[in-house]
Amino acid sequence: MNEALPDLIARFRIRHGLFRKEVVEARLFELDQFGCVLKTDKVFTPGDTLTLDLIMNMPFENIHAEGVSGLVTERRKHCSNFFYSIDFIKTEPSISDSLGEKLQRIREVVSKKQSLRSRRSSGSGANLRNLA
Repeated sequence: MNEALPDLIARFRIRHGLFRKEVVEARLFELDQFGCVLKTDKVFTPGDTLTLDLIMNMPFENIHAEGVSGLVTERRKHCSNFFYSIDFIKTEPSISDSLGEKLQRIREVVSKKQSLRSRRSSGSGANLRNLA
């Protein structure tokens, strides 16, 4: 869990009082069909629920999975930030089908980007060694 997932953020709102809300963006470090791990300086406790908008930055049109409900199951402190394990909460079938498709698409793109990143990093190191 050393690197954030490429081009993927989670956006969520935190209520401060009756009328004020703060929009927070956090990097994701893991994502699968059951949940995710995100890093933020905001404080939550296990048992809290969050509603996330996952946004995959793409060249032409970003992929949005909006309204993903999650339950905070674990918190680990790292410097001035926290890593949170979030378990996705299943919703109504009609909503979850569309959301599930978008989440699946985001996971596929993340996997492809990670594969390309690892090929580039291992390939460039080999090329530099060959030049020496």
